[in-house]
Amino acid sequence: MKTVFINCSPKKRFSASAYFLGLQRLFVKGRKVTERLRNKSDHKRILDELSDADTVVFCLPLYVDSVPSHVLSFLKEMEGFCNENDVRLNLYSISNNGFIEGNQSEPLLQVFQNFCSRSHLKWCGGIGIGGGVMLNVTRILFVVQIGLLFLNMLLSGVQSGNFFPIDAFENFVVQALILLFLNSGVLFYTLRMGCAINRGNFYGKRYTRILIPSFVFIIFADVFFVIISIFEGGIFKGWLAKK
Repeated sequence: MKTVFINCSPKKRFSASAYFLGLQRLFVKGRKVTERLRNKSDHKRILDELSDADTVVFCLPLYVDSVPSHVLSFLKEMEGFCNENDVRLNLYSISNNGFIEGNQSEPLLQVFQNFCSRSHLKWCGGIGIGGGVMLNVTRILFVVQIGLLFLNMLLSGVQSGNFFPIDAFENFVVQALILLFLNSGVLFYTLRMGCAINRGNFYGKRYTRILIPSFVFIIFADVFFVIISIFEGGIFKGWLAKK
């Protein structure tokens, strides 16, 4: 069985779509191919991979309650390719968005369901994930926690000769469990969809989110996007721009 995973995020690196696609890959058996869809130059390469595939999994961000324009362009070309070459695939989709509610992705999943009808593909369902950006940050925090653990081990070894400080390990385990809990909804649903992919079964539409209260999410999201807007499109970027 060959499964093609398509990362549809326009970002070059550290995208939430890449994170969720990586998690989904863990639970799928058989031959696995990962592709990136960012512009028209990627179309032919991806279509060639789909020609002998059994399953395709799209992972993409929600843009204005729907599919990003570069993905829509690819779907139009893929529709013709599948109909002309009698390509029949099982199609699954993973959508992530910056809202707290995973069901905000319902219109996007409906687009893929309609696409399957026109392309004569088998619509098998998908997952809508709320708080995608914040969940993506948790994987970065996990790497930071690992770095801090090794730093504490080194400092403890230099200062006291004990390279395995119990308190540092206990702190790491607690932090790791917290991050695991925040991601537990995504892990549960990607595991279940992985089982459906392996059997070629219909999965349906499922929705999950980062597991924190909404009012806490709103506070952190507001602070995060204010900082991003200042450094990437606001005050400081204006100071550094060429006149």
